[in-house]
Amino acid sequence: MTINQSGWKPTSPQANEGGAPATFTGNKALMLEEALIFEIGDDQTTGVDFAGGDVSTARLGNLARTAPIGLPGLSEPETVRHYTRLSRQNYAIDLGLFPLGSCTMKHNPRLNEKMARLPGFADVHPLQPVDTVQGALGVINELAVWLIELTGMHGVAMSPKAGAHGELCGILCIKAALEKRGEGHRKVVLVPESAHGTNPATAAFAGFSVEDIPATPEGRVDTEALKARLGPDVAAVMITNPNTCGLFERDLKAISDAVHAAGAYVYCDGANFNAIVGRVRPGDLGVDAMHINLHKTFSTPHGGGGPGSGPTVLSEALAPFGPLPFTARMKDGHIALIEEETAGDDHPDTFGRMTAFHGQMGMFTRALTYILSHGADGLRQVAEDAVLNANYVLRSLEDTLDAPFAFSGPCMHEAIFSDEGFPEGFSTIDVAKALIDEGFHPMTMYFPLVVHGAMLVEPTETESKAALDQFIGALRSVAQRAKAGDQSLKTAPHFAPRSRLDETLAARKPKLVWKAPVVSSEAAE
Repeated sequence: MTINQSGWKPTSPQANEGGAPATFTGNKALMLEEALIFEIGDDQTTGVDFAGGDVSTARLGNLARTAPIGLPGLSEPETVRHYTRLSRQNYAIDLGLFPLGSCTMKHNPRLNEKMARLPGFADVHPLQPVDTVQGALGVINELAVWLIELTGMHGVAMSPKAGAHGELCGILCIKAALEKRGEGHRKVVLVPESAHGTNPATAAFAGFSVEDIPATPEGRVDTEALKARLGPDVAAVMITNPNTCGLFERDLKAISDAVHAAGAYVYCDGANFNAIVGRVRPGDLGVDAMHINLHKTFSTPHGGGGPGSGPTVLSEALAPFGPLPFTARMKDGHIALIEEETAGDDHPDTFGRMTAFHGQMGMFTRALTYILSHGADGLRQVAEDAVLNANYVLRSLEDTLDAPFAFSGPCMHEAIFSDEGFPEGFSTIDVAKALIDEGFHPMTMYFPLVVHGAMLVEPTETESKAALDQFIGALRSVAQRAKAGDQSLKTAPHFAPRSRLDETLAARKPKLVWKAPVVSSEAAE
């Protein structure tokens, strides 16, 4: 099969693998060949009946449509079948191990979903009177208490919608604190090479300039280089712990002490909190602000773009600058929602509001359900099992794949490998594409940038040894094929519904709008 520009296989019937005869439909048993929705229906038909008569557009004014909408018309069964067939071609945590590094794609217990779908939570409206949503506010407040306890911090902002949003919350708190001190001239944020990529983007978005801090050969922050750069212009250090090399930053307390002595603050990226929850409290390490990805550590896999939630815990020094609104339990047991109109003079230093409403209720409910069902000892075991599984993957594959930081000791929640040792012409992407043929979603590729051809694997704590052994065997097999120069890897995947894209062309000339192919008169004849 040759690869066309878009990477799509033709939708006409073809012969199956192994010389089997072509099918009329193009289907291979239950591997269904699904056309684009524009190819199933057309804009000249409709799948529903409308009552006759003129439809008034007076209320639309100049927004009334003046041209056909151009969408295909399908019946309800055709529409349901189309999206159901597409869903069967997608990968999900309910199908198998999802090894994305730094993403913590772990099983989401169905109990969490049951709780999140209770009418009192699922149907809550953000503009309801506070007295009618006491149960929902109680969930938010109790979750906040748990997050503060688990991190050893002083306060928490629950409204940030995701990790990067939580980062921005923390940086805005730092900015407000500096301005309160009359030190708004501090405009530099130091970001280690081993930090998450959103960290420098967040600092820049908030108006700071970003400077890199190098990593040591063992994959941790160069503490001496960081200390040497501290000065009166430095506002904060943004550090990820455990970092993106899968290693614990064991000098974080010393780093925090040095940063505080220089008058700056410490922001910790909490995306990898799954590796240390119940084991380490970031507040004890001198952290001033840290976002927590509820959709990672507390069980709602965030593949597909959502849902997400990124509460930001704050130290005693930064808590007064946190955003509104927040919940507060009153003396009579009533849960109040403290907003601009109810804050009064009690919260003069808040930097304001980050979002229209308070947060993602479904995420709060799932996270609290997860925490309560595990308990303190269970959460500790989550971290221990996640680290155990990652080290099992690391030590099982270090004889086949280069593991650049294996000499540094045990990893934390994720194992990192490189493409060193592959023959010329073979790279990480070939291994990743071949894993699709093995029935696995590929691991994170080419990140972190400090490792050439990086392959970052996070098995999480919810995978059994049998599942890990199957993944390890598949990755070992593919790596051995690459080292042997197996040319078939260059055209993998072979068994997926679609062939490999022309990566460069797809990035530079993406096809975002479907247009019907033009058929010449000669071809039609």
